[in-house]
Amino acid sequence: MTSSEKAIRDPLWETVHLDAMAVSIIDTAEFQRLRYIRQLGLAHLVYPGATHTRFDHALGVYHLTRTGLQHLRQREDVPQEAWEGEELIPYAALLHDIGHYAYSHALEELEPEHLPAHHEEVSQRFFASPSLRDALAPLGDDVPGRLAQLIRGDSKIPLRGLISGSLDLDKMEYLRRDARFCGVPYGEVDVSRLLQGLMLLQDPETGLYEVGVHEKAIAALESLLFAKYQMFRNVYWHHAVRAATGLYKRIVEEAVRGRLIDPEDLIGPTDEELLYELSRRGLDSKDEIGRRIAKRWIPALRHRKLPKRALELTAADLSGREVESWAIGDSPQKRAVEDELAKELGLESGEVIIDFPVKQAMFQLDLLVQRRNGTVQRLGLEGVEGVLDLPRVARELYTTARVLRVFTMERREIAADTVLERITRPLAAV
Repeated sequence: MTSSEKAIRDPLWETVHLDAMAVSIIDTAEFQRLRYIRQLGLAHLVYPGATHTRFDHALGVYHLTRTGLQHLRQREDVPQEAWEGEELIPYAALLHDIGHYAYSHALEELEPEHLPAHHEEVSQRFFASPSLRDALAPLGDDVPGRLAQLIRGDSKIPLRGLISGSLDLDKMEYLRRDARFCGVPYGEVDVSRLLQGLMLLQDPETGLYEVGVHEKAIAALESLLFAKYQMFRNVYWHHAVRAATGLYKRIVEEAVRGRLIDPEDLIGPTDEELLYELSRRGLDSKDEIGRRIAKRWIPALRHRKLPKRALELTAADLSGREVESWAIGDSPQKRAVEDELAKELGLESGEVIIDFPVKQAMFQLDLLVQRRNGTVQRLGLEGVEGVLDLPRVARELYTTARVLRVFTMERREIAADTVLERITRPLAAV
């Protein structure tokens, strides 16, 4: 190890070796900001150990990516053109979360008018910063744009699947890290087996190379998919995590709507910086919404006085009915229903939150697999019978993981029919 390289101790992967370029990137203010953005947003209010950050996670993804590249290099009969852009892959892994908003993914559930862009698109703005641009300069003038393409999933580089895809190393890392710090047994993934099974395979239809996996690693891939389902059901969509997330989104939504903050101002602040600034502006505001944000909602979030469950409906409770598409996001139509319910319950505007989380790509698969007989085939949403069958029950698993909840800032009870008649319709006959 040279003087410009570093080794960092990590509780999950033990020693992470950083090359000189990675050290330069990490030393920028833009990357150091990730130390103060929690990986799981507000989950630490439920799982006290979940205070790990995007900084830790990014180092882990970088480590797994370098390890994965080493395994791929040991494979024979891969033409040189398949390695095009290899030098960019570790740094795309390191920087894949550079554009995250405060409290990670929570704000991305808001309607588009309340946000400048998705965090993967925001990354490109950070690449334009002088310090990060200087750190990346040795790789070439066009590198910021090429890295942004890799992070967005728009790149044509054969190795792009390590950064964005069905088997990207981000998923392996966050499932293991999140489970470890939450103290739950659900996120165990056989990372070693998956890395050993990585291959650069030629698509039978296009002839182009991309990242795939050997059939021997399919069982480990199946465990990754099931671990993802378990983590969503038990951690990411835990009722108190969703209550805290709903309150945080409502704070930001109202702040943007009331012009306490411009959507562009959401780019850059860390978790605590954003809450502090919203509180400060709310206290300075003469508007009722501003003062409610500063004196009621933000203190409730900080002191874990979270919205209460007034109603909870499982997949069985929703049998035969379909939730309206406008009721899934944070649409104006849903907000009107929430405020209508708030008035009926004797609550203020904004103090009823309807929550029905969505993750349509939970079991998304689009991956080349080399069978034991040497043939290559594409693994899609239906899986491969007798090889990978979990995707065949994906819809049922996804449905059971989702729960429709209504939260209220003060304890109330709501009859199921009161909500169902407003935001659902009978399921269309097939």
